[in-house]
Amino acid sequence: MATGKLPERIENEESLEEILSRPGSAVIDTLAQLPGDILILGVAGKIGPSFARLIGRACQATGLKKRITGVARFTNQEVHEYLTRSGIETITGDLLDQELVARLPEAENVFFMAGMKFGATGNEPLTWAMNTYVPALVAHRFQRSRIVAFSTGNVYPFVPVSSGGCKETDPVGPVGEYAQSCLGRERMFQYFSSLHRTPVCLIRLNYACELRYGVLVDIALKVKSGQPVSLSTGFVNVIWQGHVNQVTVQCLKLCQSPPRIINLTGREIISVRQLALRFGQIFKKQPVFEGTEAETALLADATLAEKLFGPPEVDLEQMVTWVADWISSGERVLGKPTHFETRNGRF
Repeated sequence: MATGKLPERIENEESLEEILSRPGSAVIDTLAQLPGDILILGVAGKIGPSFARLIGRACQATGLKKRITGVARFTNQEVHEYLTRSGIETITGDLLDQELVARLPEAENVFFMAGMKFGATGNEPLTWAMNTYVPALVAHRFQRSRIVAFSTGNVYPFVPVSSGGCKETDPVGPVGEYAQSCLGRERMFQYFSSLHRTPVCLIRLNYACELRYGVLVDIALKVKSGQPVSLSTGFVNVIWQGHVNQVTVQCLKLCQSPPRIINLTGREIISVRQLALRFGQIFKKQPVFEGTEAETALLADATLAEKLFGPPEVDLEQMVTWVADWISSGERVLGKPTHFETRNGRF
């Protein structure tokens, strides 16, 4: 858990980033116990910048001497500048470039956050290259490192809402090429872990939320603007991104061969309809709905993660309150909808 009292409202992006990157004692302990430098691949995505800053803050607070390097194409210069201000070394390049991967600095601890989701439909070859070929390059190159790699709950099939969601030991059943390629990512890490005895932890994440993006933001924006909220996928899991950042660091201690798999999401199975009604109550607007709830949804059981790491510090009601206030205040959102309602696997 992060330390420090949570505010009633988050006023701006600076305050938001401070909370998302606030290291808890478990993060500090993990980094102190495990030697070696840190490499974050795909650092410029939605989670990477605050995650990298969290590690930097933890090392700075405790005097740990670790080289922290983030790798990405950095198409957004603001992200590059943010990381530089946070004391993170950066390497600009495309992880599809085998020569670049070969030149990356040695690091005993590697976090893999690269991947492609949106735009996958119509770009299936690139999707498979990013989600399977790049993991293979990385797993071979860093065979002597610990690797924590992001996967996704999309590798699971849609299951009855009454099931409580898929456990880590349940059969996979990805729907669509994006989800299939993500299972391919897992298989690459599993293969090279077996081949080289590389310790790996695979995090099946869904859906990380903060105030600029996520399922809660998607629903809140539609309610506030009067757009219809789709009920085609009527139930979801969500989790505060700050907790994701904390747990991802701690997963270094779980790396093993064959890889350990962890579902990382919230405990609750949440009704999209009830979420929309709650936002409607706050905004004083009646939500507009379209469609009806299916009997199945893409759901994961987070029992194991909560047993290992404890519950998220920020609960659902706190997230809803913060998101509603953020949107009411006109603060910036990323404009990257999750498409959580999609059921055919086409992103």
